[in-house]
Amino acid sequence: MIDDKLSDVEEAVRKAAAAEIMPRHQQLAAHEIIEKSGPHDLVTVADRRAEEHLTASLTRLLPGSVVVGEESVHEDPSVYEALRGDAPVWIVDPVDGTRQFVRGEAGFCTLVALAHRGEVLASWTYAPVLDEMAVAVRGGGARLNGEPLRAGAPVPGAALRVAMSHPDYTTPEQKRALLGLNADGVEARPCGSAGLEYLGVARGALDAIAFSWELAWDHAAGLLLVEEAGGAQSTLAGERFRVAGGNALPFTAARDAGTVARVLGLLRGK
Repeated sequence: MIDDKLSDVEEAVRKAAAAEIMPRHQQLAAHEIIEKSGPHDLVTVADRRAEEHLTASLTRLLPGSVVVGEESVHEDPSVYEALRGDAPVWIVDPVDGTRQFVRGEAGFCTLVALAHRGEVLASWTYAPVLDEMAVAVRGGGARLNGEPLRAGAPVPGAALRVAMSHPDYTTPEQKRALLGLNADGVEARPCGSAGLEYLGVARGALDAIAFSWELAWDHAAGLLLVEEAGGAQSTLAGERFRVAGGNALPFTAARDAGTVARVLGLLRGK
C-alpha cells in the first residue's frame, strides 16, 4: 500500500513544515496562539495550516484514504471514528510539542502515521529545527536520516531513564500508577514532545516512556518507530496499544521487553 510512496510522504511532510511551520517559528503573534481547553492545550495558526497542507497532499498520494488529525478532531470529534473504519487513515499531529513551538524552542516535531484497520503500517517523525527525519515501516525497520535505528537495551545497573505524563494531568488512579516510577534506580521526568520522546527511546537516548493518554496522533508514529528499532510496548493490561482507543492506561514503550516488564511492575505497584 505504501512501499512505493515512502519518499513521497517524506517530501510532503518536509514541504508542509517548510511552508506552514518554520516561517512562524519564533515569529508568532499573540492572536495566532489559542487556548483550546486550557493553558496547557494550545493551538497555533501553524498547527492548523500545516494540517490542512498535509491533508491535501497525503490524500492525493493515496486516493480513498482519509485523515485523522488533531485539529480536525478538535473541530469535529466524529472524525476520530475513521480509525475504526475500512479506509486507510493518515494519523497527523502537525505540531507535536506546541508549547515548545510557542516558546520558540527546537523541541517539536511533525508526526504522520499510516494505519489500516487498526494496524500502523508506516510512520514519519520530523523535527525541522533539528533536521531529523525518522521513518519506520512495519517489518522494514526504522531509520533516522537514512541510518538504521536500534534501541538496544539499558546499561545494566544504571538508573532507568523514563519520560512520563505529568501526574497533575491524570486521573487519581493513573496518578497513583505513575507515582510508582518515583522509585530507587529510576530517573523519571515529565515528558516533552511525545514524538521526540519516542525517538529518544528508538535511538537509545531514553530507556522508556509511560503515558496516561491515548490520542492516536501522539502515539501511532512513535510506537511503530520504537518497535521497528527493536523496542517493545504494552498497556497496563499487558496488551498491545490500540490506536482506535479503549486501552488500559497508563501504557509504556521501552528499549526492550525486559524494560517494559520492569516499568509495568512499577506502574502496578509491584
